[in-house]
Amino acid sequence: MAALPDPTTLVSDESLRLLSLAERSVTQRLDEALKGHGSGIDQWRVLSLLVEQGGCPMNVVADHAMMLAPKLSKLIDRMVSANLVLRRTDEQDRRRVFVAATPRGHQALARWDAATAKVQQQIKEILGADAAPLDDVLRRLSEGLRRNSLPD
Repeated sequence: MAALPDPTTLVSDESLRLLSLAERSVTQRLDEALKGHGSGIDQWRVLSLLVEQGGCPMNVVADHAMMLAPKLSKLIDRMVSANLVLRRTDEQDRRRVFVAATPRGHQALARWDAATAKVQQQIKEILGADAAPLDDVLRRLSEGLRRNSLPD
C-alpha cells in the first residue's frame, strides 16, 4: 500500500477552489461579452488560433479549444455555414482536415477581440504587476498537468 502524501506539501483545497472560481468568473464574463457580438467562447478560441496560425489541422484546433472532436466538428460546420472558416483536406496529410479563417472570420475576430478587451483590461487592473507572473504560473501548471496525467 502506498504511503499518503504529506498534507503540508499539497496544494490546498482553498487554492483549488479559488482557481476554479476564478476560471468560472472569467469564462462567464468572456461569454457575456462575446454573446453581445454573436459569438461564444469556443468560436472565439477557434478563430483566434486560426488567425494567429494561418490555419491548423482539426486535431490542433480541438486541443487548443479544449473540445472533443464531435463537438468541434459541429462548431466548425456552423462556422463554415457562417463563412467564418474554410475546411479542406490537409495538403501535408490527406487523412487530416485543415481549417483556416476566411476574410469574414478575420473581421469577426477583430470585433470579438474588441469585446473581450474590456474583460482582459479588468483582469489586468485587478492583478496589476502580478498579471505577467500569473501568466507564467498558469502556463507552467497547464503544461505540467498535460505532461503528468493523474494516476488511476
